[in-house]
Amino acid sequence: MSALRKRGGKKTSANATSIPEIDDKKDQFDFHSIEVKESEYKYYIALITITILAIYTRFTKLGTPDKVVFDEVHFGKFASYYLEGTYFFDLHPPFAKLLIAFVGWLVGYNGKFKFESIGESYVDNNVPYIAYRSWIALQGVLVVPVMFLTMKTLGFSVAACLFSSIIVCFDNAQVTDSRLILLDATLILSVALTIYSYAKFSTYRRYPFTQKWWAWLLATGVSLSCVISTKYVGVFTFLTIGIAVIHELWILLDYRRGLTLTEFSKHFFARFWALIIVPATIYLYWFYLHFSILTKSGPGDAFMSSDFQETLSESPLAQNAKQVQYYDYITFKHKDTGAFLHSHDHKYPLRYEDGRISSNQQQVTCVKTDDAKQDPNNQWEIIPTQNIDKAKDVYTNDVVRLRHVGTGGYLLTHDVASPLKPTNEEFTVVFDEKAEKRYNETLFRLRLNVPGSSLKKQNQRKPIKTLGTDLKILHIDTVVAMWTHDDELLPDWAFNQLEVSGNKKVQDKDNLWTIDSITNLKPSDPRTQYQPKIVKKLPFLKKWWELQGLMFHHNNQLSADHPFASQPDSWPLALSGVSFYNDNDNKKQIFFVGNVIGFWLEVCFLSIYVGLLLADQITRRRNYELLTKKSRSRLYNTLGFLFIGWCAHYFPFYLMNRQKFLHHYLPAHLIAALFSGGLVEFICTNNSSLFKNSRFSSPQASKLKLTLLVAFASTGIIWFFFYFRPITYGDVALTPAEVQARQWLDIKLHYAK
Repeated sequence: MSALRKRGGKKTSANATSIPEIDDKKDQFDFHSIEVKESEYKYYIALITITILAIYTRFTKLGTPDKVVFDEVHFGKFASYYLEGTYFFDLHPPFAKLLIAFVGWLVGYNGKFKFESIGESYVDNNVPYIAYRSWIALQGVLVVPVMFLTMKTLGFSVAACLFSSIIVCFDNAQVTDSRLILLDATLILSVALTIYSYAKFSTYRRYPFTQKWWAWLLATGVSLSCVISTKYVGVFTFLTIGIAVIHELWILLDYRRGLTLTEFSKHFFARFWALIIVPATIYLYWFYLHFSILTKSGPGDAFMSSDFQETLSESPLAQNAKQVQYYDYITFKHKDTGAFLHSHDHKYPLRYEDGRISSNQQQVTCVKTDDAKQDPNNQWEIIPTQNIDKAKDVYTNDVVRLRHVGTGGYLLTHDVASPLKPTNEEFTVVFDEKAEKRYNETLFRLRLNVPGSSLKKQNQRKPIKTLGTDLKILHIDTVVAMWTHDDELLPDWAFNQLEVSGNKKVQDKDNLWTIDSITNLKPSDPRTQYQPKIVKKLPFLKKWWELQGLMFHHNNQLSADHPFASQPDSWPLALSGVSFYNDNDNKKQIFFVGNVIGFWLEVCFLSIYVGLLLADQITRRRNYELLTKKSRSRLYNTLGFLFIGWCAHYFPFYLMNRQKFLHHYLPAHLIAALFSGGLVEFICTNNSSLFKNSRFSSPQASKLKLTLLVAFASTGIIWFFFYFRPITYGDVALTPAEVQARQWLDIKLHYAK
């Protein structure tokens, strides 16, 4: 992949180079491309052109839609927590999230909006979403010229540089991920900068330990730190550079290089320091900043140890939180819909519209109201199952009964179908003798919610406080979770309120409730008096180690089925995608899918490359040297480095048990685009040693073939991009026929009927 010259060898230009192979007979950089020298101004005209096109694809309609889209619910929320200093837990390292929060800080945003659900309006909540998305789009734009310059550094022609850049510039998946408040744009740019920096470093390796040699080696290390500090899949980029460095060091170890062991050690430790120590130090710095900013108690507390939690001051939310005690009158609020648990003195109809029979008992519903605390029909008394003093605290995992304050009955669920969801159980309220006779059916467990955690952690007993403790309310007798939804309302007989039912899918994340308030607190109650928390200290490395372990643990726990999860074998051919956003009123949607033509071309070129390697190895076994030495160096070293980079970013996903999605393929897609541009030039160049003196080896003919092939392939890629543009930007409503026409392969779109 790369090497240093022998002492006394010839110098070569630092501009036209590849990642070379040492030739024992001829000690020089061995690079090969079209022999016609292309002037610098052609490169820069092409670079400016493709950058302008990248700006167009990333910044067009950046404000559409003006609502929360897909995983913006996570990363926008995390930015708000940073701005408030409220502690949260996430599976990804802090770097990219800190950058998003920094943009919010620059524009003076206070982080009040919490991105609770997809479809919430940014405009109504005064969120600077254009600033957030512009930062992401800027990174997406920068990826394209960095790719172009990488190809130029590796010694490829203008046409090859353009082709690699066009594949990513007009890829629908890359564009979608670089227009929304997500982490992938930062990841992709960091990967691109790593490959570029290492390619530039290769141009100076004849001059070890010079200023530019150190600069590009350190730039590679810093870029690697940005990759791993964004997402842990960045370890694949470390693997790519690591393979190249090991190959280089192996060559340097050869006695024919003329290096003493002391000199070799200098090379080894220079790379170890720049590519391991420096990235690790920067990586730790982002966590130090993370802990320094997030000093207030927040939603991430439940994941951490009690020692860690003692280092956090109380947030405004925690200051207003009250310890819940038995016999308190409380209100339950559903996290996903914001609706309050409610009941009233009206019964379910004996028969529903579809003919099904109900229990014909008191209705239990949910309501969205601003005066929930004042209405007794929204209030529930929390009753112990044993004789317990009135001032006894309620803990998670306790089993309780819930008495409806407004009518005096007890909450119950049973094996009767709910009104709107026949597979779910009906909730009702029962009274007096019936309540005692059906005692077991009125028992509920207040289960602590810790996403993705072990059963042991969910079963832990912690004091339940208003506002701050996420709960699943599990029915003891039938093992269902209390749930509500607002996608469909009950009929007039229930005043168009929200249905409450027992969800058999207990692990669903939308089963969460909080106790919003205690309505019968007296002024003399000690809980009305706020007692400031005493904040303790914990060493940084101890905090980092605890968080690091939890991040890896919860990452490995992400093995549950997901409707949009996909397997790696479907990614290279863009067989399916992910629904990011749906506007049911206007029939618009954003669907995350790759540019099928670009993806398939990459697979073709990767396959051709494997065929070329096999053919070359077989012919050499029979003593036929069909390729020139320069062509073989190009094939095995420059293209080999990029091919290994693609393999390192793709095949490890087959070993993972966690959820996998199409966006995991984007770093590999980026490197495959670089590889494709290089291979297109290679197959359009006269590489055969048999015809090197023939008229067929005309460089001009090779340049013509390259231009025609690049133009033809690029036209297909650009056509597909604009054909799928309506579902990439989500700004145009398509007719059902137009939607059906875009359901290529296994792509399933909304509004096809």
